Amino acid sequence: MSAAVLRTPDAAKYLGLSQSTLTKMRLRGGDDTPPFVKLSARSVGYVIEDLDNWLRFRRRASTSDNGQGIAA
Repeated sequence: MSAAVLRTPDAAKYLGLSQSTLTKMRLRGGDDTPPFVKLSARSVGYVIEDLDNWLRFRRRASTSDNGQGIAA
């Protein structure tokens, strides 16, 4: 199995975020951060399927939706 991996600039563009926002999210960590892979000591990547799942999990019906009202 070969997964397509995006580097930070392309992953940020794919998600509609700035590179700095995505980097800060990665440094902060937590459940609201897209999963990433360490490609080397200085390089990270994001598997496109993981980004799609992360986006799907964040879908909302309204701004007051806590995330439990939308089925994927």
